[in-house]
Amino acid sequence: MNFVEELNWRGMIHDIMPGTEELLKNELTSAYVGIDPTADSLHIGHLVGVMMLKHFQAAGHKPIVLVGGATGMIGDPSMKSSERNLLDEPTLRHNQECIKNQLSRFLDFDSDVPTRAEMVNNYDWMKEFTFLDFIRDIGKHITVNYMMSKDSVKKRISGDSREGLSFTEFTYQLVQGYDYLHLFKTKNCKLQMGGSDQWGNITTGTELIRRVAGGEAFALTCPLITKADGGKFGKTESGNVWLDPERTSPYQFFQFWLNTSDADAEKYIKIFTLIPRTEVAALVAEHQEAPHMRLLQKRLAEEVTVMVHGREAYDFALEASQILFGKGATETLRKMDEKTLLSVFDGVPVFEVPRAMIDGGVNVLDLLSDAAAVFPSKGDARRTIAGGGVSINKEKVESHEATVHASALLNNKYILVQKGKKSYSLIIAI
Repeated sequence: MNFVEELNWRGMIHDIMPGTEELLKNELTSAYVGIDPTADSLHIGHLVGVMMLKHFQAAGHKPIVLVGGATGMIGDPSMKSSERNLLDEPTLRHNQECIKNQLSRFLDFDSDVPTRAEMVNNYDWMKEFTFLDFIRDIGKHITVNYMMSKDSVKKRISGDSREGLSFTEFTYQLVQGYDYLHLFKTKNCKLQMGGSDQWGNITTGTELIRRVAGGEAFALTCPLITKADGGKFGKTESGNVWLDPERTSPYQFFQFWLNTSDADAEKYIKIFTLIPRTEVAALVAEHQEAPHMRLLQKRLAEEVTVMVHGREAYDFALEASQILFGKGATETLRKMDEKTLLSVFDGVPVFEVPRAMIDGGVNVLDLLSDAAAVFPSKGDARRTIAGGGVSINKEKVESHEATVHASALLNNKYILVQKGKKSYSLIIAI
C-alpha cells in the first residue's frame, strides 16, 4: 500500500514536505504522532492521528505514539486562547497507561515484527534535562525570529487575549522540536505527523534535526476535521465524545456517528474507517440513490463502534436504538445500564412514585393514572389497555387488574411505559 496515496484519496493530507513519499517508498520508516495526556481517555478528536498511524503500520512502517508527558506540563499554544492546567507525574503515568490500552485496539504493540508500534513519553528524556543544558545545547540553534514567525505564536501575541503568551508556552515548539530530534537519533524516526495546526511545531523539529544532526526529516499534517454546518467536530451538548465507555457509553458513541449529516458521513467514512476505495465509492453511490435510508451513516456507525468498542457493544447499541421504534425486547431493556437507559429515553416524560408503593405491589391503573400521570384518567388507561395499547418494559399489559411489583424495576429503579407504538414515559421509584 502506498501510504501517501492512501491518505490522499481519504482526504487526510493537508501539508506534506517534499520527499516524504519517496522516503516511504524506499525504506521502512518510523513516524510518530504526539498525543496530549491531559485525560485518561482519548476522544474522537484524536482518531484522525490514530488512523494515520494505523494506515502507516498497514503500509509496512513503524508507528510511534509519543505521549507528551513533558509538553503536557507546558501546554501547546496552537489553537488555544489561554494557558492550560498543568499535570503532575502520577496523573500523567496513569493517563499514559489508559491511552495505550485504548490504542491497542488500533495498533499492534505486541508482535515481534519490525513494524511493531511503540509508545514513548517525552517526560522520560526531558526530566533530567536542566534548563541551562537545554538553552545551551538546543536553544542556541533556533533563533527568536524563527520562533516568532510561527502562526501559533503570532496569533497569540497579536490576539485579543489579555494574558498574552507566557515564556513557558513560547518554548513549546523548542521542546517539541527536541522530541523529534531525540526520536531521530534514538529511533531513526524520520517523519512526524499531526493536525494542520501542528505544522509550525513539526517543522521546527525538522529544522533542529538539520542544524544539530545534519539529518533530513519530514513532516505530514492532516486537515482539522470540521462539520458541514461549521460546528466543531466531536463536540456534543454534553461535551467531548470519548472512547472510554464510562465517559461516553457505546450507545451514545454509536448515536454520534449515526446522526451525522450526509455530507459529513461521506467525508468521515473515508477518514475514520478502513473500508477500501472501491467499496466507499459504491456505498456513496447507493446512499445517494436513497438518502432517507441513511446507508452511509449506518455503515459508518457500525465500523467505528466495532473498531473502538467491539462487535458485542455495537450489537447492543443497535438493539438499544431500535427500542424507540418498537423493535426492542424486554431482554434488551434488562441488560441496559442506567446511563444507557437514560440516554435512550432522554426527553420522554418522567414521573416519580414512592418506592414503597412498587415494593408492596400496585394496581396498574393506580400506578399509571393516580401515582404517575401517564394517563389523564383511569377510564382512559382502562380503554387503552383493553385495546392492547399499553406495555410495561416492552411486555403488553393484558388486564387492567394487573399488579406491578418491584420485579418490574429496571436497574432496580425504573419502569418504562409505552402507549401505542412510539409514546413512552419513564417512571422512577424513589
